[in-house]
Amino acid sequence: MPLPKWELATSDQAVCTLCGSRNTVRVFPATFTQQRGPALPEGAAEGEAACFDHPAKKAVAACQQCGRFVCQLCAVEFGAETWCPSCVAAGAGQAKAAHTETSRTLYDSIAFTLPLASLILWPLTVVAAPAALAVTLMKWRQPLSIVRRFRWRFVAGAAVALVETGLWAWGLVYLVAHGGSKG
Repeated sequence: MPLPKWELATSDQAVCTLCGSRNTVRVFPATFTQQRGPALPEGAAEGEAACFDHPAKKAVAACQQCGRFVCQLCAVEFGAETWCPSCVAAGAGQAKAAHTETSRTLYDSIAFTLPLASLILWPLTVVAAPAALAVTLMKWRQPLSIVRRFRWRFVAGAAVALVETGLWAWGLVYLVAHGGSKG
């Protein structure tokens, strides 16, 4: 049960209003001062920028990371920069850039298409097959795409490239073995 504030202001003894017990209390002087809350953000007028999270509040800054407008309540100061709460949460308080990625090179499609497209002009397979294998090996662990994709293109492209490389190797062995016996 809270003790009466008027008793706390006059002495260090207060009587509980529920049970009647006497209590010795030491109170900080700040308890008796008028409490002022933080300055509330102003409302956004017609045509003014509004906070992303609080559309009725006037924006005072733009986030240096994502560009969202923030009100006085949402603005988080990082030295000379202002961040929104979302970027602070995404960066876990670390000052690192949160830039959005809008495109990505589809190396899995390159590794799949390269050996197949080179079959049109089959002599190009001598270069395209090893190139497809190199792309597969170098880019296997990189993120595939912004949208969900699977690595089957890498596997299929590598399989076609290995068949093409094997055929070239067999052709060379055949030419060396049978080409020397006719001469």
